[in-house]
Amino acid sequence: MKRKFIESLYETIVKDDLVSYQQLLETAEIVPKTDEYWKSAIGLYNSLTEEKKTILLRIIEQIQIDTISHLLGIMDGSSTLNGYSAEPSLLLDSKKTDGELQNLFLELIEMRDEESPG
Repeated sequence: MKRKFIESLYETIVKDDLVSYQQLLETAEIVPKTDEYWKSAIGLYNSLTEEKKTILLRIIEQIQIDTISHLLGIMDGSSTLNGYSAEPSLLLDSKKTDGELQNLFLELIEMRDEESPG
């Protein structure tokens, strides 16, 4: 159950969202009411070569992975929050996760990296 949860986190937050970001950046039209942040982001993306667009998307993916890992570490108790001393815990189907989620997530990422060519 824990492994399936971790795999679902990765598929939903990293893979699916990365595709959504890429599609948004590649297809969004800038119109007068477009937010200034998105105008800048789309302009930046469109100014990049294909190779640099790939690098930017990999950076976004790594930030997603690092953020999920850190959050799981907080829930597992292996990482702390600044200025907050209570110990959070996460239950899956009313069962404790036993502080394993961050390790399982990082194992999944490591396996994925070993399976992907360069």
